[in-house]
Amino acid sequence: MIYQLYPRSFYDTNQDGIGDIPGIIEKLDYLKGLGIGAIWLNPVYASPNDDMGYDISDYEQIMKEFGTMDDFKKMLEEAHKREIRIIMDLVVNHSSDEHQWFIESRKSKDNPYRDYYIWREGKQKKEPNNWASFFTPSAWKFDESTGEYYLHLFSEKQPDLNWENEKVREEIFRMINNWLDLGVDGFRMDVINLVAKYPGLLDGTGDKTPSGYVFSPEYFANQPMTFTYLSELYKRCFIGRDCMCVGETPFTDTETAKKFLKKEDPMLDMIFQFELMDIDSGKSGKWEIVPYTMKDFKEVVARWQEATKDSWNSLFWSNHDQPRPLSRFVTWSTQEERVLAGKMLAVAMHLQRGTSFLYQGEEIGMINATFDSVDQLMDIESIQYYQERKKVGREEEAWNAIARKGRDHARTPMQWNAEKNAGFTKGTPWLLVNESYPLINVEQAMKDPDSLYYFYKQLIQCKTTSDTLLYGDFTLLHAMDDNIFGYARRLNKDEIQILCNFTASPVPLVYDVPEESKVILSNYKEHFKDILQPFETIVVQSKAPM
Repeated sequence: MIYQLYPRSFYDTNQDGIGDIPGIIEKLDYLKGLGIGAIWLNPVYASPNDDMGYDISDYEQIMKEFGTMDDFKKMLEEAHKREIRIIMDLVVNHSSDEHQWFIESRKSKDNPYRDYYIWREGKQKKEPNNWASFFTPSAWKFDESTGEYYLHLFSEKQPDLNWENEKVREEIFRMINNWLDLGVDGFRMDVINLVAKYPGLLDGTGDKTPSGYVFSPEYFANQPMTFTYLSELYKRCFIGRDCMCVGETPFTDTETAKKFLKKEDPMLDMIFQFELMDIDSGKSGKWEIVPYTMKDFKEVVARWQEATKDSWNSLFWSNHDQPRPLSRFVTWSTQEERVLAGKMLAVAMHLQRGTSFLYQGEEIGMINATFDSVDQLMDIESIQYYQERKKVGREEEAWNAIARKGRDHARTPMQWNAEKNAGFTKGTPWLLVNESYPLINVEQAMKDPDSLYYFYKQLIQCKTTSDTLLYGDFTLLHAMDDNIFGYARRLNKDEIQILCNFTASPVPLVYDVPEESKVILSNYKEHFKDILQPFETIVVQSKAPM
């Protein structure tokens, strides 16, 4: 179980309202007690924080708000003492415009660093092509000093690096190896499948955005040279080391995933794909929220389990870019139902085949926050989206979408106790504290033996001590049922069935398991042969049928 930790919101020790590395050190025993084996840190490098650390100004320095390099080394040492691995976030599709490379690059067209980024002349006094950015209307920014445009798939302060330049790749490989030599145990690689762009940077041909640009992943995601670059990176940095790398790979289908994960030419150990995370997204993207069915959900899960049966899968309900799963994938009305649903979701995802990623606060059942105005938001994606929709008089539609899927929901401070600011800081929090903290917090959860926190401890122990749950085959059960998500894990003669009711109502179900079977995990103390109770999950072990 890997615990994703958002440092800015985890725990603040110097009372400036921002979480820090000493705060992580202070909470390592909490994480060890939970049973996790590794921590994935969101970026802790030097950054002006236009996109909360994903705009890096120095890859080999620590962000001042978070601490010092000595703090980082101490965290590594203390984590390793507790047999906890540290995985860093690697952001190399782009840097900050305040990185020294870009400062030099924009000085002149013949500067040695000019080709570290993607510069182009305009066409007919407009951008070099019609690409839309993830965060802004255009993916291009005009630079007055040299009269050319630079590409930024994200914020204007996040210029894309030019991976065609061998010197750029050498700098990146050197930096990665420096961190690994320091003792880091691996990397989560941010939008790593976007590093290669289609030759010629052609105009996109899809639907235009309201601003007239075209979102064009067909020209910037999973390009042929992406596989060449990642194969080179793996050989230069990871082979021969006891480490791992997981790539964030949006716009990736199962066949493309197999290319990334093939054993004969390794590029990535695992990938984060987003088909499940996009299950409620419409044609125009995440902000167009559409309904889906349980059958849709099961088809996605089964497809990716099948696609990774000869490699390895990643399992997650959320991360720093996604809303809280308890506010997204289930509908509950009481605190008792919230805890039951949280336990059910934990089992539904994390007993599948693959490595589990648990996002901070999931273990206590944190939920989406309530934002009252755009002034309370800190996420550049949400703010830019709201401003763009406001220009065409559709701000209410935008606000409703942000209230459901904005990234700030995942980034509100960790809820440690019922004291002021949820025990996160004695200062002024950088982002509002979720109003649910008096009821939902670590201190309360650790006092309640039936809490979600203790259930996660049971689940982690259950999975990490079972060869069947670690390595067994995956078979979907009850494929046509509209309410039940069920699957079996089988290894040799051992079979474990996992059954989950995603609704707040009892649903009929007949277990097809032998009499000598035993319940090894459940969120109810009493079970019935013919129904699953509201949000019930039950994990049943037996000998597999011959």
